Amino acid sequence: MERTQRAGVLPVSFPWSNVGTWDAVWQVLPRDESGNAVRGRVELLETRNSLVHSEGEGLTTVVGLEDVVVVATADAVLVTSKAKSGWVKDLVGLLRAKAHPEADAHRRMYRPWGWYQRIDIGERFQVKRIMVTPGGRLSLQKHFHRAEHWVVVRGTAEVTLDDRIVLVHENEAVYLPIGSMHRLTNPGKIPLELIEVQVGSYTGEDDIIRVEDIYGR
Repeated sequence: MERTQRAGVLPVSFPWSNVGTWDAVWQVLPRDESGNAVRGRVELLETRNSLVHSEGEGLTTVVGLEDVVVVATADAVLVTSKAKSGWVKDLVGLLRAKAHPEADAHRRMYRPWGWYQRIDIGERFQVKRIMVTPGGRLSLQKHFHRAEHWVVVRGTAEVTLDDRIVLVHENEAVYLPIGSMHRLTNPGKIPLELIEVQVGSYTGEDDIIRVEDIYGR
């Protein structure tokens, strides 16, 4: 909108906030009698004027604090004073400088075809949960350092594996050797969900050689 040449502007009078900091988030949320705004599984004791945001099944507890922000997600926890919550941008720069992957990559990563979420990772393996929307299609690709196992838990997968195409149904699996050309497509009318197990010397996202991609990546 800031760059459009086809807009008009009228003077109006109303409260405005771009909700650019966690302190601003606290200001627009409903609060309890102690001035606390909470989301998710949260328990507070002697805590006032604070924002506590907890994602997932984990319980977040705060005791004896005032004017703080606590944000607990599956991959990271942020604790800051509300007054300094605007420093998060600087914190992200510090994380990038120290090569922390959480600066840019979350456990659930959204893509044009759906999303994937890391379940577990260790030396020489990684496990992901993948969801492909109806009609979604991943790129035709290969890997130099890992093999993959796909287990379908919902829907039907159309799998291109080198020079053949196979349909993999719920509770069935397919093995993709290192270096094989492969692609995953959801030909059905319901979301496709599968578990991907990667095994190899390197499981980073930059070990993807895309040959063809309908989304132009």
